[in-house]
Amino acid sequence: MKASKDISTSVIGRLPRYYRFLCDLYEKGTNRISSKELAEIMGLTASQVRQDFNCFGGFGQQGYGYNIEQLIGEFAGILGLNELKTAILIGAGNLGRAVANQMSFEDKGFKLIGIFDCDPLYNGIKIRDIPISTDDKIEEFCNTHHPDMAVLCLPADKAPEMVEMLIDLGIKSFWNFSHFDIHRNYPDTNVANVHLSDSLMTLSFIIKNNTGDADD
Repeated sequence: MKASKDISTSVIGRLPRYYRFLCDLYEKGTNRISSKELAEIMGLTASQVRQDFNCFGGFGQQGYGYNIEQLIGEFAGILGLNELKTAILIGAGNLGRAVANQMSFEDKGFKLIGIFDCDPLYNGIKIRDIPISTDDKIEEFCNTHHPDMAVLCLPADKAPEMVEMLIDLGIKSFWNFSHFDIHRNYPDTNVANVHLSDSLMTLSFIIKNNTGDADD
């Protein structure tokens, strides 16, 4: 299913949630669901669900609901999960190792093919059967394997030089755990920023103001 143009960032942000909720429902044995039922589960309105789905041509039939297995396939295609993109991870410290070990990259549309760190003490240590290499091997690796994306798990002060090098090597997409604003400096890149501290401060605000769930 091809997406229509000019889809809002709020709709894009809900796509993974739709996919996650639908997979959970299917694993529990649910085969069909209405827009009203799905909306209640996700904390939306039925109208919002239908509007979101219409951005991709709409699914299901009037009064018949949605076939969950079919929806999962549609959303997998929309999210690009059926075509694995290759990724490298920069920074094998505590955060980098946690991301590499705990994230199921293949289920999310990516295949991790290389891990790098500036500390030579990590050289050769394997994570997910991938040996960590030193940063001076990045250029050769990228020229040989042409990864599609880089995961940045390094400090913000180390990120600018690394990002510049990776862009020069042809990488234009980043899963960014550093606090370096990549997109501001390189507007032609594709960036998903992950700020764990922001998430924790949001929770602090919610607790203080009793505003409800932050996961919208």
